[in-house]
Amino acid sequence: MTIFENIWWLLVLIGVMILIHELGHYWAARYFDVRVDAFSFGFGPRLFGWRKGETDFRVSLVPFGGYVRMAGEQPTDEEDPRGFLSKPRWQRLIIAGAGPAMNIFLAVTLMAGLFMVKFPKPVSTDPRAVVGYVTPDSAAAKAGVREGDVIVQIEDKADPTWEDVLLKEVASADHPLPVTVERDNKKLFLEVTPKQDPRNGIGVAGWQEQIEIIIGGVVQGMDAERQGLKPGDLLVSINGKPVHTVPKVHEVIKEANGKPVEIVFQRDGERRTALVSPRFSDSDNRWMIGVQLAPRIVYTKLGVGEAFMESCRQNARGATLILQLLRGIILQRMSPKSLEGPIRIAQLSGDAAREGPSAFVTLMATVSLNLAVFNLLPIPILDGGVILLLLIEMLIRRDLSLSLKETVFKLGFVFLMMVVVFVLYNDITKILPG
Repeated sequence: MTIFENIWWLLVLIGVMILIHELGHYWAARYFDVRVDAFSFGFGPRLFGWRKGETDFRVSLVPFGGYVRMAGEQPTDEEDPRGFLSKPRWQRLIIAGAGPAMNIFLAVTLMAGLFMVKFPKPVSTDPRAVVGYVTPDSAAAKAGVREGDVIVQIEDKADPTWEDVLLKEVASADHPLPVTVERDNKKLFLEVTPKQDPRNGIGVAGWQEQIEIIIGGVVQGMDAERQGLKPGDLLVSINGKPVHTVPKVHEVIKEANGKPVEIVFQRDGERRTALVSPRFSDSDNRWMIGVQLAPRIVYTKLGVGEAFMESCRQNARGATLILQLLRGIILQRMSPKSLEGPIRIAQLSGDAAREGPSAFVTLMATVSLNLAVFNLLPIPILDGGVILLLLIEMLIRRDLSLSLKETVFKLGFVFLMMVVVFVLYNDITKILPG
């Protein structure tokens, strides 16, 4: 049933993406009086549909995609005064870019609407990029990074936020990152080389942001419940050690080796103390005190303008991350395994739908932005390839030869099919054990 649910929610997700994308092309074409012969949801043989005016609106057999067929769109089509190729190049440029533009618009609108209802913001103990935990034997640990270090520069980015640090980290697998940290009012120059995650292909340095940790839930029958710990309690320290990340909590409890640990926490602004005895879990192979941990998140509602600006900021950051990941793959600074295909997106769709509307809307906005960026890549057969050829023709003030265009589009189609085969294989290798 989970598989069928995943497929259903994938169809819902990509259905919205396809509809919005192709509507962009359709509306732009109609605005410039280009005759649209077909508006298809899916590829392959026509299943059903209806005709409105001169356009055949149809649903086709293969639902993973769609297209708008315009008169005179292909160089081999007959000349038509209302055909795509009969229009000025600047109009064709707008028609080609309207699809990705609609996906960007959808991503911004969805996130803005979500922020007007519920805007989550993790509470950090410091607005700067403060390291809250360093995984033992990680790239950060080997470079000499310590808990409490403030990252004041990473590569060419000065005074980075933790988001900036993560962007540099994931796109720099096996590539040295010059990092400047501030420790005891002194600046230290270090070099961190993130390791490549063998499963996802992204860079992992082994550091985490310093944030506030709360108790998200209490396990019945364990000592944390008996000692009065409750959901919402803010953890301050364990055995005298400040805790600002979940791994740090686990590390301190492990060091106690079964002995009672003193937990200092805050409830309703009042600081309290509890002595909790851990219990060893054979299934998890670690000591546990019986609490579920989570970063402290404050939820608020943003106004229309503020929500729109925050949505633009987050989508701009997302687009930057996508481009950095692609750049990292091209420069061999990270593995192509980081690319996700339809199987993985189906899993994510099902998981997000089961989690709730907020998670599904967030995923839809993310996928819409990814689709826009991918379509704008200068690859023949994609919108970006069409735009690139039009810009070249506008620059040289003449049409490129028909044979050249046909060759370019054939190469683009072959490349696109290779990418499709690779991401499918990539998805399967992530699912199957070994």
